[in-house]
This record gives sequence, C-alpha cells and structure tokens, in this order.
Amino acid sequence: MFARQGTAMRRVSIGNALAALALLASAHLADAHGIAGNRFLVGTLTFDDPSIADEAIAPNFSTLNLPVEGGNAVENRFGWSFTRLLTPVLQVQVDSGWIRRNWTTARTSGFASTDVGIKSEIYRNNQHEMLVSAGLLWGIGHSGAQVVGADQPNSILPGVLFGKGFGDLPDGLAWLRPFAVTGAVVDELPFGTTTTAIGFGAPNGKAQSILVPTVETLHWGLSLQYSTYYLTSRFTGGPPKEEPLNQLLPLVEFSFDTPRGQSTVATINPGLAYVAVAWQLAAECL
Repeated sequence: MFARQGTAMRRVSIGNALAALALLASAHLADAHGIAGNRFLVGTLTFDDPSIADEAIAPNFSTLNLPVEGGNAVENRFGWSFTRLLTPVLQVQVDSGWIRRNWTTARTSGFASTDVGIKSEIYRNNQHEMLVSAGLLWGIGHSGAQVVGADQPNSILPGVLFGKGFGDLPDGLAWLRPFAVTGAVVDELPFGTTTTAIGFGAPNGKAQSILVPTVETLHWGLSLQYSTYYLTSRFTGGPPKEEPLNQLLPLVEFSFDTPRGQSTVATINPGLAYVAVAWQLAAECL
C-alpha cells in the first residue's frame, strides 16, 4: 500500500489515541510479497513496505482523536487498497477509503482521497534478506469529500522503500537473526497552494468553509520486526525449504511527517501481525 494519509492524519499528535486493524489477502509467489530468502517482511500499516504482489487490503480500519480545522474530532477511517502485478517485479495499485468524523457539535462522513500508482522492485538479495522498491503515486485532486478534509489538490508522491533482515549474521550474533528493519521515504508534492475544508467551531458552532494551505510534505518511517520463524525447526540456516509463512511477527513502527517549514510529527506504533499462506492480519496501537 503506497499511499498518502491525508491532512488530518498528518496532524495527529503523540498524545492522541490510535488503533488500527487491517486484513490483507494476497496471492503469494516464491520470490514475491516481501519474501527474501528466509525472511518475510511483514506489511506495515502507517507506511508502505517494499513487497510487490497481487493483494487486497480491506478493511484497513483506524480510529483516532485528532485536532482538525475548527476544533477536535474523533475520526474513524475505513481504507482499502488493491494491487495487481503487471510483471513479477512491477505492480499497479489503487486505494481509497471512507471517513467518518464525530465533531463536538456535528457528524460528517465521506470518501477519502483516491490514489493510483505503480511500484517496482529494483533490488533483491535473497542471501542477505534484502529488498528495495521504488514507486510513484498520483493523488487524484478533489476525489475526496471536503467535509472530512479530503478535498485535496492533485499531487505526486515519489518514494523509495526497503527491507533488510538479519538472518545472515554470524553465529556469534545468532540472537539478532530474527530481527529485521523496513523503511520508506515518500515526498508528497501538491500541485496547488491552498485547499478548502469544513470546520465546526467558534463562534456559533456551525459549519464553516476554511482555507487551508498545502505544503510539500516528507513522509518517512521505519519498522523493527521480529520473526518467530527463526525460533522454529523450520529455520535451518541454509536456503529455505518452504516459504516463511504461518508465523507470528511482533513489530513496532516509527512514522514521521515533515511538512516544509514546519515541525515534524511522529508516532510510535507497536503491534502484532500473523501471516498465513494467503492472508495477513495485523493490529497496532499508539
């Protein structure tokens, strides 16, 4: 899921609560979907992972209390994403969602922005459990509802994504072999200087149209993952005899958003994922 999160999500502060749950269904190939040697690089929820695959993510649910134009609101977001392989190393994708905001004085709901794009695997090393991908996303302007802050201008989002497992470490560092890191760096470049949103605030608590500036924003993140596959007899230290699926993977994500000329917003998201042959279930909290 190579996607932007939207203005409202970027403004969430560390003190606000976040819960996320996603179900991912996919078709696995021996050298696809985040598998590099003995390593499965689990998909993350707050930023994209380097895997290339046929997959569907639905629902990707999150709920959080966040500051928005004109006050505070509780936002419930149901997201979905679909990707399709064009070649074994190139995929196309589309993602969107539905947002419901509960304000102090009103409730609003509507579609999130729709994004389309491509992502390609540009480097693979199975022996050293490493993947690198690059992607380009088009945020379709005004494809989301203004009343939920999703009426954004057109934007493009180039990005680089990577993953590295430590299963190739020597015996003296064998205790580190279950660990892996993944990361992403995505630059969101809007084609407009302002957009409009609806706020419910002082002085009368009624809906107001608010002009909101749009700025270039760097989205970047890292995850630390732990593969329980390395604790089982299935891991022999050599080339894998079977795909490293049907396992539990604890992880923690560190997500950052840096608007140009403004302070960086960061969240820390511990979670747990289970990966089966054709599906993945993950949950995280802040």
